[in-house]
Amino acid sequence: MKKLLYIILLLLSITTYSQSKGIFSKNPILNLENFDKQRVHWGYFLGFNIYDFKIDYLDTPDVDIAVKRNTGFNVGLVGNLRLHEHIDLRFEPGLYYSQRNLTYSGFTKKLDAEREVRSTYIDFPLLVKFSSVRTGNIRPYLVGGVSATLNLASNSKSLDDNYQQRFRVKPWTQNYQIGFGIDLYLEYFKFSPSIRGVFGLNDELIRDNNPNSPWTGNIKSMQSRGIFVNFTFH
Repeated sequence: MKKLLYIILLLLSITTYSQSKGIFSKNPILNLENFDKQRVHWGYFLGFNIYDFKIDYLDTPDVDIAVKRNTGFNVGLVGNLRLHEHIDLRFEPGLYYSQRNLTYSGFTKKLDAEREVRSTYIDFPLLVKFSSVRTGNIRPYLVGGVSATLNLASNSKSLDDNYQQRFRVKPWTQNYQIGFGIDLYLEYFKFSPSIRGVFGLNDELIRDNNPNSPWTGNIKSMQSRGIFVNFTFH
């Protein structure tokens, strides 16, 4: 609820600022009229993320895993290639910091029951943006595509595993992304708040050396999924 309230307050602040600039007025003065006619343009984004794990089990689990999500932050660059009046190809390499806390049932010791999974992702998404007709100084859009993600904190090269309190995942993952946003044409730049879902396509977990490990032995697949809220400046 706190995260949802934070998002709502941000959107209200953006709306208030936009109204003060006349963006949502009936007959606004058009800002940056020729901006979208550029073949290529650049930008950057700031934002935050909430990551989760989707966990599938081989059998009905004796040890269940609860995932506590935390809010991380994002920063990155945007390269935009205009393909059509309403279609753009985008490359948005970014750095994403996140943390998830796993709690395993069935353990009596906190040292065994809890795992802190910190991730530092470098994401390489290739996206297609579908924009509506511009109305005044606003233009909604949909965006979707695929990405490859490198986790710099995967522990994939470690010989230790959960028996030594070391949780390991694969360094590279593939994902698909889908979301929506709105372009706001201000006096000197274009501002684009957006929200996007990211869904892992492959199993990320590296199993413990013991195939009967209570931490990883019964897991069929573990895939990342998350929500990105980005604020892009062009």
